[in-house]
Amino acid sequence: MLSNTLFAFINRDLDKLYLEIESYEKEENLWKVEANILNSTGNLCLHLLGNLNFYIGSNLGNTGYIRERDLEFSKKDVPRAQLLDEIRETQLMLQKTLVGLPDSKMNENYPLEVFGHPMTHEYFFIHLATHLSYHLGQVNYHRRILDV
Repeated sequence: MLSNTLFAFINRDLDKLYLEIESYEKEENLWKVEANILNSTGNLCLHLLGNLNFYIGSNLGNTGYIRERDLEFSKKDVPRAQLLDEIRETQLMLQKTLVGLPDSKMNENYPLEVFGHPMTHEYFFIHLATHLSYHLGQVNYHRRILDV
């Protein structure tokens, strides 16, 4: 089932995000930015979790999650332990929501037109997985450059 494969990839990358955040030697550096680096690792983490919890949790899993996207980029100094807990909570939500989702659902249109046009769940969830992977790469570079 495609949903199980998507869950495996997203879960793998959330495990990597967990390890990246855990690997920061100085917790305060999670919120550090410099020159052309506009978003901190902490804010990227909040953004990724907000994305998944809203687009999959709220809109497919009916979790009731309310997204505050502006806070994903403006909130600062969330404790590392809280970020790590939120990653694990997001993984549990994804497991409950995606695992076992029938392929027929993946072929249905996603309820929101996020990009201004209809798209299937499959199309949008692949986008979410690649979006996570893209920002995960940024997080890795941020840690190696800014955690000094």
